[in-house]
Amino acid sequence: MTLALGCIADDYTGASDLANTLTRAGLRTVQTIGVPADDLALPEVDAVVVSLKSRSIEAGLAVSRSRAAEKWLRGRGARHVLFKICSTFDSTDAGNIGPVMDALRADSGEAVVLVTPAFPETGRTVYQGNLFVGAVPLNESPLKDHPLNPMRDSNLVRVLARQSKTQVGLVDLATVTRGAEAVRARLAELSGKGIGAAIIDAVFDRDLETIGLVAAQHRLSVGASGIGLGLARALVSTGKVKSAAGSGGSDAAIGGPAACLAGSCSQATLQQIANAERVMAVLHLDQDRILTGADEVQRAIAWAKPRLADGPVLIASSATPDQVAALQARHGRDAAGHAIEQAMADIAENLVKSGVRRLVVAGGETSGAVVDRLGLPGFLVGAEIAAGVPVLRAVGAETGEMLLALKSGNFGGPEFFADALGLMR
Repeated sequence: MTLALGCIADDYTGASDLANTLTRAGLRTVQTIGVPADDLALPEVDAVVVSLKSRSIEAGLAVSRSRAAEKWLRGRGARHVLFKICSTFDSTDAGNIGPVMDALRADSGEAVVLVTPAFPETGRTVYQGNLFVGAVPLNESPLKDHPLNPMRDSNLVRVLARQSKTQVGLVDLATVTRGAEAVRARLAELSGKGIGAAIIDAVFDRDLETIGLVAAQHRLSVGASGIGLGLARALVSTGKVKSAAGSGGSDAAIGGPAACLAGSCSQATLQQIANAERVMAVLHLDQDRILTGADEVQRAIAWAKPRLADGPVLIASSATPDQVAALQARHGRDAAGHAIEQAMADIAENLVKSGVRRLVVAGGETSGAVVDRLGLPGFLVGAEIAAGVPVLRAVGAETGEMLLALKSGNFGGPEFFADALGLMR
């Protein structure tokens, strides 16, 4: 295998988002869970997205896992590696974006690294180094209240500088609009000043294409799926990859029972759950009962099993930001998050043992816990359900054939769960 592009994603839903973006842009793409085992049979592809669950763990561990992934990708011929992060730059002042970037930059020998979470298709733009969600700065949007990584500063030059050991500069929109040569000149100027990372503005897809042309000539970049789109288009337009747009993964039907799990507490997911109640059976878990040791998992399984034959079910641990804050105050932020993730993983494991082969999961941390518990080593990327969310077909799974959808909390339309199941046949 000789890869045109290697990618390391810091969570599983973000990896699916990126894999979907690369596939739509014409790259044959596989998403793996963790660094693949040498004996995992992978098809011939242009790009591999290695999914890690490293966004919110201890920074040193995130660094070591990311380095192992980069080593595997470089060993398969990947000249360029993209470290894929969230489009809302989810990361506290302690990391993990800065520490991982610093380590990969050192390993790759890169002088200056382009960094942008911009993805205009999903309403994420960067202007003068500030990240916008729709029309408002990140720190004024509902996303500022993420339960694990609250983002209270929209200026990414400042945010990244607080995490990284290198100086951080800016490539502004005026430079980007002048084209790839102007961006290269600006990077050379920054590098000459000892600056090792540069936030780069992007407001339109054409900006991503300019960024992709520049980044493809470097060994490392950092960003959301938008920069992946730019890289993919650059690889196709320069003839380094022959477009395979539309090929996707196998579309053979699987059938059987279907279930949805929701752990995200985003406003979008809460609305999607409310809408799902009109078309499928929904169970809301009691978060306090999960934290106090009550057998909430067994209650959920007992509720779900007799209903699976009648149609899909949805089990949700989601709650409003106020409810989450109160729960964290009572039990501790890390303890609350871990307990709920593991409860959802327990439920997923039991549902699969009961015959579920089509599974929709909402929430990055929830998706990571579920996929880890099921021991799924990788996925072929199939049809797009919503922007950034494809149907995934498990490869090398002991459970046999499965279809999954792994959704970041804020992704998808109001009827996401029904839309997903409609494509997962």
